[in-house]
Amino acid sequence: QVQLVESGGGLVQAGGSLRLSCAASGRSFSNSGMGWFRQAPGKEREFVATISWSGGSTYGNSVKGRFTISRDNAKNTVYLQMNSLKPEDTAVYYCAARSTIWGSSDQNQYDYWGQGTQVTVSS
Repeated sequence: QVQLVESGGGLVQAGGSLRLSCAASGRSFSNSGMGWFRQAPGKEREFVATISWSGGSTYGNSVKGRFTISRDNAKNTVYLQMNSLKPEDTAVYYCAARSTIWGSSDQNQYDYWGQGTQVTVSS
């Protein structure tokens, strides 16, 4: 089992920045591909970013160039640095973990999910 706890969400003005954190416990974190997804009201959950055990990363088109995913295996934590935030980035952000070393943009490939953290960007 893996437990994931997100933090760092909040209210920010457009153009601002936030850093989300996801603390993992349970299964060996360093062997887990990790991902961030988000879901806005009335919309389907959307891929944001993913990172493999070695640090290789992939981003969704809507956040490419603005968001950065990273991980600290010593702290069992994955981060999402969000810059140049836009109102359309408003959503609940979820951290997810896979039972494999590789990341994925497919939410169905993830085995464990956090409860989510709200990010609201005002215009």
